Amino acid sequence: MWSLQNLLFILCMTLRCVTCEAGVIHVTGYVGREVNVSCSYDEGYESYEKYLCNNDCGSGDVLITTSNSSKNKYSIHDDKTARIFTTTISDLQSTDAGKYWCGVTIFGIDIYTEIELKLVPDSCCDTVTKVQSYEGYSESVSCPYESQYHNSLKYICRGNRPSTCLQQALITSDTKQNGRFRLDDDKMSGTFTVTINSLTQNDSGSYLCGVQRNSDVDVFSAVELEVEEWCCVKSTTINGTAGYPLTLQCPYPRQYRHNSKFLCKGDHRNNCTKMAVSQRRFTLQDNATSSSFMMKITALEADDAGTYWCGTDSQWRVGNYTKIELSVFLQHTSTVTPGTTVGTRIPDAALYVVYTVPVALLLMCVLVIVYKYRCLKAGDTTSKHTPKTKSSKEVMGATGSRIYENQESVLTYKKQRTCSHHEDPGRDEEVYANMPTTEEIHCNESFHNRKT
Repeated sequence: MWSLQNLLFILCMTLRCVTCEAGVIHVTGYVGREVNVSCSYDEGYESYEKYLCNNDCGSGDVLITTSNSSKNKYSIHDDKTARIFTTTISDLQSTDAGKYWCGVTIFGIDIYTEIELKLVPDSCCDTVTKVQSYEGYSESVSCPYESQYHNSLKYICRGNRPSTCLQQALITSDTKQNGRFRLDDDKMSGTFTVTINSLTQNDSGSYLCGVQRNSDVDVFSAVELEVEEWCCVKSTTINGTAGYPLTLQCPYPRQYRHNSKFLCKGDHRNNCTKMAVSQRRFTLQDNATSSSFMMKITALEADDAGTYWCGTDSQWRVGNYTKIELSVFLQHTSTVTPGTTVGTRIPDAALYVVYTVPVALLLMCVLVIVYKYRCLKAGDTTSKHTPKTKSSKEVMGATGSRIYENQESVLTYKKQRTCSHHEDPGRDEEVYANMPTTEEIHCNESFHNRKT
């Protein structure tokens, strides 16, 4: 059955190849994503089986049928009211590109519609338009398109994935306004513009401008938006003393010397109060020669401390303003120029040294006094229990007399000792050998005298 039908299919396609080419449905999908292949059929075939096949549509080439609506990466749905059946192919790979056939099973030769599937990378684009702005600003992104798409749907999305851009669109030409986003389509110039208000740094990133095409993938152009932190050309910190005058100097670009000048106070530039209008103590004087103006404050108050903004451009363009952080102290510390006083705040570390060093010195003095007192007390206690020490002369004199007495006693003892030895006849030679000559003579004389 299938072999005969295949032969008839090949013969039919060969005969119809010239006339069927105009009926080819071209479908483009993104690699890694999914694509829908939709095929219509005539009235009367609502209850017939539909399928999608490739190659020669043999039995092994049928990918999915309405009798088995899900198989592998394929799924099929038949909308009998619209008489359109749609096949979804998921996880597209480069090998999925090529020719397919939509078929309706009937008696005899089935009804076929040729499908040509093309795959492209899910990224865009070779050319990127760079836009730079600042937080708090409003910025417009221009997206050109060709004339044949005047009536097509336009939209913009974040990221760089064309396959999901329309589903994640921030705004479309149908809605025109969505929160901070507004879309304006100028069909005469072939450009639609998306305006983003109150920019933040989170708005930085990649964007895709899209134009919908029903028969093929949408047309895209890429934009890279960079939102920088809103900051000043000059930022300065000034200290002042309550009760004293102070002058603030605000430079500005020379080309804006004819613009109105202002000084306002507030944590943010978009919400600040102009001081020259609301405070009588503030006086503005312009000096076009030096491209700066001065704001004089007659007498500072504690409430004057805070953030100030001064400039010449009400549009807050970068380079036309100065940010000033003013601190006001209650104690006068120094005078910089006549009529201008500047206070200096003592750092916490300095205060720590000021308060701790005197305490430490005082504690050290107390410890030294206590130590000396204890030493003196210990000396008095020792003198009570120790005999009085004699002077060095007394000690030397007593020592000398004792030495002489000891010498005489030793000599007398030696004389008696040696003489007694000489009375012993047997030890004469031993004594003579050990005695000095003077003692020897003295002992001999004594001996001889005693014998006579």
